[in-house]
Amino acid sequence: MSTLLTISEASKFATEYIQKTVTESNISYLIQYGRIDKIENGGVIYVDQEQLVSYYQSFRGKKEIEWKNILGDDTNWELSFDGYKEAETTKHVHRLHPYKGKYIPQLVEYFLDEHTDAFKKEVYFRPGDIVLDPFCGSGTTLVQASELGIHAVGVDISAFNAQISNCKVDFYDIANLNQEIARITSELEEFEKALNFAGFEAELLERLYEFNSQYFPSPEFKKMVYRNEVNEKTYGEEKSQMFLPIFTELAEKYGVSLAISEESFLDKWYFETARREIHFVNRLIEETKNEASKRILQIILSRTMRSCRATTHSDLATLIVPVYTTYYCTKHKKICKPLFSILKWWKTYSQDTVKRICQFKQLRTGTMQRCFAADSSTVDLEECIRSLGGSIADAYSKAKIKGIFCSPPYVGLIDYHEQHAYAYELLGLERNDELEIGSMQKGHTKAAQQKYVDDISAVLINCKRFLTEDYEVFIVANDKYGLYERIAENAGMIIVEQFKRPVLNRTEKDKNAYSEIIFRMKEKPV
Repeated sequence: MSTLLTISEASKFATEYIQKTVTESNISYLIQYGRIDKIENGGVIYVDQEQLVSYYQSFRGKKEIEWKNILGDDTNWELSFDGYKEAETTKHVHRLHPYKGKYIPQLVEYFLDEHTDAFKKEVYFRPGDIVLDPFCGSGTTLVQASELGIHAVGVDISAFNAQISNCKVDFYDIANLNQEIARITSELEEFEKALNFAGFEAELLERLYEFNSQYFPSPEFKKMVYRNEVNEKTYGEEKSQMFLPIFTELAEKYGVSLAISEESFLDKWYFETARREIHFVNRLIEETKNEASKRILQIILSRTMRSCRATTHSDLATLIVPVYTTYYCTKHKKICKPLFSILKWWKTYSQDTVKRICQFKQLRTGTMQRCFAADSSTVDLEECIRSLGGSIADAYSKAKIKGIFCSPPYVGLIDYHEQHAYAYELLGLERNDELEIGSMQKGHTKAAQQKYVDDISAVLINCKRFLTEDYEVFIVANDKYGLYERIAENAGMIIVEQFKRPVLNRTEKDKNAYSEIIFRMKEKPV
């Protein structure tokens, strides 16, 4: 006879069974997405313990074995950090703004903190040291250095990347920030009322609810998809076309324009109502007197804009084509709509940002971290550090920079400026696409690989001038083209150690087995 468990009991059972925290929300997710059945009795929801065990046995322990078969037995599974939930790998300010291609904070902490273990046999950095990240990205190294009492300097060719990084480690007048958020939100609410599309959206949501309840009942439909009992693509497209006339009819009824031009990024990827709200909020942010508050408000707006682009939920990370109508959503397994307003996400991200800043405030130390928007192959780091003054300038005078921890761009993978094109356009920031190393537009031909080798080498050669004699360099890379031996040689370094780790916490759609190497480099003996 089956054993029935309440959601709470199932959470406790699963936690003990797999030796990893399983929340009640996790159990509800399994029900909602058809992984296990929902059993109702007397108004209480139960799950079958045997189904729960079968679900966890279907993958438990298999991933490590399968991935090592693909990636090799030299893969260090301890560095997968597979025991961490997403909330931990995106803790506090690390999630202030989406960013493709960043590493998780636990990886940085592993190499920067003072612990040793069977794999890490030495302490590389200590409190009071300075660590450099010449490919700063979204500032993960800076944030973790602050938690550990280590000074940090970052450099990035992207002005917007530098702003994200600095907003994470800035100090804020929380009262002023909350006051500015309240002012902008209040005025945005009034502005939205004047746009007069609330009736359209309300009726659209009502009709969508009725339609989805009939054709995509939850969790029954998700269960059917999970069990391959329905052709999701065909069925979804058919029902999407079925609802489209309803959407068009409502737009005509309320006089909502569905026309979008392609003159600029904002014209192409946002509805007129959303565009007008974006420009309205941006003007209000410009009125902010407190510079730190102004910068973080711009980041909140940018994060809001990213979530409000006219695309499907599943294509939000990598834009494909604009979607101006209702559509079948593979993520939510129902008909969804594009966004006509930014208000909801502005409110959500404003509150979330303040909360995360306050969380980080409790963990950060009194050390200094700053990212400079500059070219790492030519920047004068001594001048940058001295311009900051205070304890970091003193630390540099005594011992220079202890070492580097970074993850350079990979060959031909990401266009770092383009991923935030909306922010560059709105904020009027200067773009330096041509100076990006290894950008997607440069490809991954032999010539592109050689250019990559030359560019990364130039960065290391320049940065070496500001490092202490017995420096430590750690570079996180997926060296699929075998370039880092040459890079080390060109920079007058040698690779003294390699740590191979499986990458589990990826935000992209590709969930295939994937690894990266952490190269530890030192000065080449004379």
